[in-house]
Amino acid sequence: MKRRLVPIGHSSVTTPKLGLGTNKVGGHNLFPELADQDGAAVVKTALDHGLTTLDTAYMYGLGRSEEIIGDVIQNYNREKIVIATKAAHRPEDPKKIDNSPAFLKASVEAALKRLQTDYIDIFYIHFPDQATDKAEAVAALDQMRQQGKLKAIGVSNFSLAEIKAANQADLVDVVEDHYSLVHRDAETTLFPYLRPHQISFVPYFPLESGLLTGKYGPADGAHFKQFSSKRYAAILKAIAQVRQIAQGYQATVTQVILAWYMANPDLALIIPGARQPNQVLQNVKAFDVPLTPADYHKIDQAFQLDDV
Repeated sequence: MKRRLVPIGHSSVTTPKLGLGTNKVGGHNLFPELADQDGAAVVKTALDHGLTTLDTAYMYGLGRSEEIIGDVIQNYNREKIVIATKAAHRPEDPKKIDNSPAFLKASVEAALKRLQTDYIDIFYIHFPDQATDKAEAVAALDQMRQQGKLKAIGVSNFSLAEIKAANQADLVDVVEDHYSLVHRDAETTLFPYLRPHQISFVPYFPLESGLLTGKYGPADGAHFKQFSSKRYAAILKAIAQVRQIAQGYQATVTQVILAWYMANPDLALIIPGARQPNQVLQNVKAFDVPLTPADYHKIDQAFQLDDV
């Protein structure tokens, strides 16, 4: 697949459709037994193989992910890298969410220092709080944009009502939220609003914690308690169809799933994570899967699971 660039909302930011999610880069508070050197190697491998968009957050290691990325990018052309980061958790009490203008502005400044850069391409409000007027929160980020400290404004984990409140002045460029072939709620809840407002959408958990890699079978349902046994069986049946399609491309299930996402016009950027460099190398091969419209449709239909 040609690595075409897509715009992020109304902003000047453009990105290939496949990037790197970095919650396993320095995310010691989220995952056990992570080594910083492995995280750095993952980022280097991504950049060396064309995954030039890095999605991070303060909450990934309480700033450690940003620090590792900041160290790595010193050896690369910053202008060819897109960095997305997020903030909302207060450092002194990460369970407390804060969207206040003062906190968001301070969070941008702190992220710039950890990332060792003078601008952030995409800055997201990571989670909504209950107190702050969302239009005021976004206006604070727009002030930072006008100062050249960020290029695009995003919100993450916002409800449709919260997105609308945040976007009163058409300042929101991108929304990041949970979406995968087995979690398609956004198609009906968010996309009908995002499309006409030219707001990009970035899905997290695109491989659904490994389920959509094809490595799990009927005996592994206990790993995915969010699905009923009937729905889990239906998902495995759909994955089996993807596996058959993948054989025709000499590709893996993961690579075909990622190719499907990249072909989906409602998805701006896909950001699968990786713990080891080899996972990055495998994901990059999704660019080379020339998924046909017919196979795209087959996969789309295979995962129409609403009645299960």
